[in-house]
Amino acid sequence: MEKRLWLRFIFISIILLTILVFATDRWVTSSTQPQIFSDINNIPKNKVGLVLGTSKYLSRTRLNPYYQYRINAAVALFIAGKIDYILVSGDNSNEHYNEPEKMKKDLIALGIPPNKIFTDYAGFRTLDSILRCKEVFGEDHITIISQPFHNERALFIAMRKGMTAVAYNAQDVNSENGLKVMIREKFARVKMLLDLLSNAQPKYYGPKIFIQG
Repeated sequence: MEKRLWLRFIFISIILLTILVFATDRWVTSSTQPQIFSDINNIPKNKVGLVLGTSKYLSRTRLNPYYQYRINAAVALFIAGKIDYILVSGDNSNEHYNEPEKMKKDLIALGIPPNKIFTDYAGFRTLDSILRCKEVFGEDHITIISQPFHNERALFIAMRKGMTAVAYNAQDVNSENGLKVMIREKFARVKMLLDLLSNAQPKYYGPKIFIQG
């Protein structure tokens, strides 16, 4: 009897977890669509475009398409006059791994003036990048730049933190790797919801940095 009760408990728990994952996923997607743009001509202008970081390489020699497409999207927005400054936010957890510096270097190589690029070295996760943009860099009217699935989660956070944000969709990735990312994203959204409910904070804040020329 005890074994049967445990099996029933496990089964019910799996069902409830599945409902939570898919309900959260649907909520995040549906509530953010009005603020997400794929057409550069339709997106409103903001002072700052926030590029969410990711690793430049998938392996020692294989370029990460998520990274490259975000860089391309930021350049396109800047050239179109839809943003005046670019804030690159990513992981710089040790001296051998520096996402923001790589993004800045590649943006400069594509013609973005160095004085138009600002770096956030403590964007260890999406929540950190969004909250630090508001609290450290003083920007709460922003354009978030990433792939569609990531933009939805980032926008959801920004909206719940009182920010006025839109997002521009970088080119998405259709591959086996893309499928793994999408599965991981569904659970990341549940974790995000728990973080918001618990009022989780970034790992670091630090002194104010003003984005201006």
